Order: sequence, then C-alpha cells, then structure tokens
Amino acid sequence: SWCLLFRFFLGFLHLGGLRTALYNYIFAKKHGGSFILRLEDTDRSRLVPGAAEGIEDMLEWAGIPPDESPRRGGMFGPYEQSKRLNLYHEAVQTLLESDMAYRCFCTPQRLELLKKEALRNRETPRYDNRCRHLTTAQIQDKLSKNMPFVVRFQLVEGAQSFKDLVFGWTQHDVASIEGDPVILKGDGFPTYHLANVVDDHKMAVSHVLRGEEWLVSTAKHLLLYRAFGWQPPSYAHLPLLLNKDGSKLSKRQGDIFIQHYAKNGYLPDTLLDIVSNCGSGFLGNQMGRTLPELLEQFELERVSSHSAFIDLSSLPEYNRIHLSKRIDSIESRAELITQLQTVLQEKYKDLTFNKDYIERILILRKGHLCMLTDLLSPNYSYLWIRPSVHLKDLHSLSNEATEIGNLVVGILEKSHNDMNVETLSKDLKIHLQQLKATKCNWLCESCMHLTDKAAVTDTSLWEAGDRQKV
Repeated sequence: SWCLLFRFFLGFLHLGGLRTALYNYIFAKKHGGSFILRLEDTDRSRLVPGAAEGIEDMLEWAGIPPDESPRRGGMFGPYEQSKRLNLYHEAVQTLLESDMAYRCFCTPQRLELLKKEALRNRETPRYDNRCRHLTTAQIQDKLSKNMPFVVRFQLVEGAQSFKDLVFGWTQHDVASIEGDPVILKGDGFPTYHLANVVDDHKMAVSHVLRGEEWLVSTAKHLLLYRAFGWQPPSYAHLPLLLNKDGSKLSKRQGDIFIQHYAKNGYLPDTLLDIVSNCGSGFLGNQMGRTLPELLEQFELERVSSHSAFIDLSSLPEYNRIHLSKRIDSIESRAELITQLQTVLQEKYKDLTFNKDYIERILILRKGHLCMLTDLLSPNYSYLWIRPSVHLKDLHSLSNEATEIGNLVVGILEKSHNDMNVETLSKDLKIHLQQLKATKCNWLCESCMHLTDKAAVTDTSLWEAGDRQKV
C-alpha cells in the first residue's frame, strides 16, 4: 500500500498543506504503506527559492517526515518532477501516436482573443480545439517552419463516474465544459495533469489523498489513465480548510505558513491538533490530542465532505495544553529546560541559570503559560532578576505599600519550599486585619506574582532584607 502527498514546488508549507500531509501520513502508517513527498516544480515561472528544502524541514519539524522524498530518496526516485522529463516525453509520444493527443500551434494572442470573446458573451473561456483537426500535412508544414507548439490531450465526451473515498460517487463531463487541456508546454515541461498521472503510475501509488480543489480535475486524470491503459489509484479528496468566517485560507495572510508558527514558539503537536480538530476523521473534537492518539483514532470513513473551519485565535490555548503535557513529561521537560536556559542566557548575558531552578519554575507555572517565551516577558522578569519597583510607584496603588511589602516578606521568610498560591493567599487573608485601607482582593492580586518566590532559593536573585524593592 502506497500513499502519496502532493506538494507543489511553488511556495512554503502552510496549514492546509500540513493537514493534507498529516492525513496522508496517518493513512500510510495505519495501512503499512509509505508516505511519499513528490515536489512538482514544472511551472518554472513560479519557483520559490528554498521552498523544496523548507517543505521537508517543516514536515520533519512537525513529526510527520516522509518515507520517500528528494532528501530521503527511495526506489521510485527521483522525486523532483524536473528530473523526470524523459518519462513525460515518452508518455506524450505514446499519446501522439495513438491520436489521443495533438500538437497545438495556436499563438498566445489567439488564445487571449478567445478568452476575451467568451467573457464578452458571458461564457466560460475554453479552447475551441481548433488544432485537433489539423491534417498531417499541415502539422508537418508548421513543424518545418519551427513554429512553437504545445501538446494537448484530446478529451472524450461523456462523463466517467468514479467513487471518491470521501465524496462518494462523482462524475464530471469535462469535455462538455472545457477545451482540450495542455499536457506538455512549449518549454518541454509537463503540466500537473500529465505529470501526476505518469508519476502515480511509475511510483506504484495505490491511494491519493489531496485537496477538494482537484476533485473536478480527477475526471481528466481518469481519462488519461484510460488512454494509457493503466489502472488508476483510489482517490480521497479532503474538504477545504477555511477561516472561521468561511473565507479561504490565503497565502497573503502571512500567518498560515508553518515556518511562521515554528519561529514564534508554537509546538508541532499544537498545529497537528488544531488542523485535525477543525475537520473530521477522528473521534469528535478533543483538544490536546497528540500524534499517537491521532494515529489510533483516524478512519478515512470518518472524514466528512463538509468544509473544515479553523479558528486561529484559539492557537494559544491549544499551545497551552500541549506545553503543559510537555512539562509533565520528564523527557520533554528536559528539552524545554535546555531551550529556556539558552534563550535566558541570550537575554541576560551576565547571569547564569541553574537547570534545577528553571525546572521548578516550569512546574510552578505549568498551565499558566501559553508559550515558553512567555517566561521572557516583562511580567515574568522578577523570576530571573531582582525586581526594581520603587515604593513611590507602589504608593500610587496603595498608601499601605510599605506595610504590604513588609507583610509579604515576613510571610516568605517563614515559608517552606512547598508554598504555593493557595497557601500565600490564605496567610495574607489571616493577616488582613493588620491593614487599614487596602482591600483583600487587591492585596491578593497585587501579590500574585510574588507567589513564585516560593520556588526561588538563589539568594543572588532575592534578598529578604531588601525591603525597599518588591
């Protein structure tokens, strides 16, 4: 059993592509197959430097690396279509000899006129198949004059139905609404329609999971399979991934690319969780699922044909859940400690940070952090350097700032290492009668950050006798 992920060599991996990759990966693993990454770089005008490497980098970062790819190799390589041109040219020659394809000499100017005329008449633009009817003599004459041409596939009228594994029985009579499609461009590179059919056959692909936008084109691909006399793979088209408001995810949004989230500290499990949670194929909506749980729950029969909606505003909450899971795990917590130690050292170059202390901070703040980098924010600076808020600033909040400071420091001096928010709050309420004007709820709120003092034992960071600073 083989499973193939289509990725265009046109840009970087985004959330929609990650979801398609995830479903391909899970399907392949559940059925003992191979997850294949094939880079489709035949549109030379739209190549993005670094995109090929970036796609594989992000799949590996997400924990769903392909089994076969340009980087990893495999028995059906090469996995870049630009390196497989001889296969496409052989296939085109086969179609030309069987009169299932023909050379088209129409100029770009003529094709543009056809398009404008159709739009003027409020019709769908389509090629009129003019060159399909050229005689052999006419073709030879144009070739002798070195006239540029493309190769088009001759569509056969009549809808061919097929059973999609998600959308069920489907049929599209493409010949009635489209002109014959180009399968080989003037630069010698194939179009997607030809290349994907040839490669699927040559790579022994059994199942193709791809986006719903390719559902209509599948009829064309099946006609190509019939023309070659090949057995097509099984298709499963995944429903569109949309924004919460129903609009399409746009590459212009900027924040839909996986590199963006990785750079900003989101965890791989977070992205896999949200793209699987907003769709279907799993057991209901359960925030906090990890990849092993997704593997266990996934069934292709559970994938709905309805569009999936993703609420990107909920990403921090997803990340909070998965960050808490990582803090709970001794192995992954060690990775977080090392990571946090590195960024702290970059921020506070003159200080050194003990791993045991960092570990205690992570455990203490578990469930409160959405991002690991939250601990570098000004709100948490008191954990790493001695706070320097002066009494004159605190007096703007309460006239009893000095008394509050003395009270808190006194409690902390007598505290044990197991002090937490609840015990400090309880002690503060017990001593409430010592204060005249300050309300208890304000007191508890103002001292919440000081609660973490219970985890601090490094006297170079805190000095109990320094009562001029909080």
